[in-house]
Amino acid sequence: MVGNLAHLTLAFGLLGNIVSFMVFLAPIPTFYRIYKKKSTQGFQSAPYVVGLFSAMLWIYYALLKSNVLLLITINSVGCFIETLYICFFLKYATKEARMESLKLIGLLIVVGFGLIVGLTQGLLTGVTRGVAVGWICLVFSLCVFVAPLGVLRQVIRTKSVEYMPILLSVALTLSAVMWFFYGLLLGDFNIAIPNVLGFTFGVIQMILYFVYKNKKPITEEKITAIGEQKYTTSKVEEQKIPETIDYKTIDVVKLDALLSSDVLLAAKLKESEHDVIPVAVEPQAHPNVPNHIIEVSV
Repeated sequence: MVGNLAHLTLAFGLLGNIVSFMVFLAPIPTFYRIYKKKSTQGFQSAPYVVGLFSAMLWIYYALLKSNVLLLITINSVGCFIETLYICFFLKYATKEARMESLKLIGLLIVVGFGLIVGLTQGLLTGVTRGVAVGWICLVFSLCVFVAPLGVLRQVIRTKSVEYMPILLSVALTLSAVMWFFYGLLLGDFNIAIPNVLGFTFGVIQMILYFVYKNKKPITEEKITAIGEQKYTTSKVEEQKIPETIDYKTIDVVKLDALLSSDVLLAAKLKESEHDVIPVAVEPQAHPNVPNHIIEVSV
């Protein structure tokens, strides 16, 4: 019975190594996209910095234990890969994103990990040190699973899964299952407990992905709506312009007809020494005015 449990523990540990290796490789399409566009776009460095910090913690924890060699192997690989990702991200990030990433690296990797190692080595001994580091690993393992959820707000707000790496979510979910059984069979709940929540968070991410993967991004809808509004406004303005011109034309025609019907002027310029031009007015033009000659000075 003990031999069977040992074999099962080893099997889940090896499977955990394989799937965790897939987890570390899952962001490759993301970084290939960054490489092609020479920009980090809307991606964040937080998941990779937190992943590096967690891997370093698990190595430290495994060194304090005697039966978790498989944790050392996979997390050593993880430290190497996460470091490559971070360097790649810093190369193509904007100045602002690069500064934020460096601050996060300094806070977690330099200050955080340095304090944990210094305090546990200086203040704790033996089993107590292992227990304390185990609890710290538990907390930050949850951060590894929670870190990719930072894009969920963006997914819900924009209704777009463009910046949500689904391969990473699937790999994290499978990895959580393997490491849960490894920790359970090993009797190490510092390994088992975080992976329960890891599995839950992974499922939530996959559900959101399938809900929003066929949704039209809200930004495109706004752009389309604005375009239609401008088009409608321009059409209305185009319809109004001819109407105004027509009304003015009609008013001029009416005025011209009125003047023509009221007064018929016959003027003829003659070369003479006089400065007066006689103009005859028909009697019907002004019935209330006596018939006479109007003298117009030129």
